[in-house]
Amino acid sequence: MITIYHNPRCSKSRAGLQYLSEKTSDFLIKLYLKDDAFTVDTLKDLIKKIGKNPIDMIRIQEPYYKQNMKGKRFSPNEIIEQIVENPKIIIRPIIEKDEKAVWGVPVEKIDGLF
Repeated sequence: MITIYHNPRCSKSRAGLQYLSEKTSDFLIKLYLKDDAFTVDTLKDLIKKIGKNPIDMIRIQEPYYKQNMKGKRFSPNEIIEQIVENPKIIIRPIIEKDEKAVWGVPVEKIDGLF
């Protein structure tokens, strides 16, 4: 099963959802800002599947990042906790299938799941 972690207010997330819809109709949409989709454990699992460091998952242009994180040092676990508490700061969309996950920017990265 494919899952897309989606924010409908984000143009890149909408583009990723549209691209995924053109590939398949067999997927689950998680509106992570409303559904509390991220826990520490789910986020650790996604990070592992993407193959990145937690800091790489942060949108550095977000006001929360600029006001609360920029210029400070955080452990990977602290970064994950920041994302769980403030999910707007995560790069999106994230598309997950089985033991792999990708960021959907550019949307062609989604092809790596098929």
